[in-house]
Amino acid sequence: MFNVISLSWASVTVVLVALLIYRALIGMREEDQLFLASGEEHMAREQQVLQARISHVNKFAVGLGVLSGLLLIAMASLWVYANLGAR
Repeated sequence: MFNVISLSWASVTVVLVALLIYRALIGMREEDQLFLASGEEHMAREQQVLQARISHVNKFAVGLGVLSGLLLIAMASLWVYANLGAR
């Protein structure tokens, strides 16, 4: 049981780290402030699309972060229970 939970935790954490790296790469192109002339409205639309993608990725990142934390707690609890039961 411990091996299944530890493998699940490792898999979820790897996916979470990859998702955070992807979010950072997307966020590189995002600007904090835009000063646009009349012919540059397309840049504002691009930034809105980037913000939508980042918020979509954030939802998955939060979910995977919570799942990773819960699996880590379960793994630590099983380890403590197994070691206390061995004494």
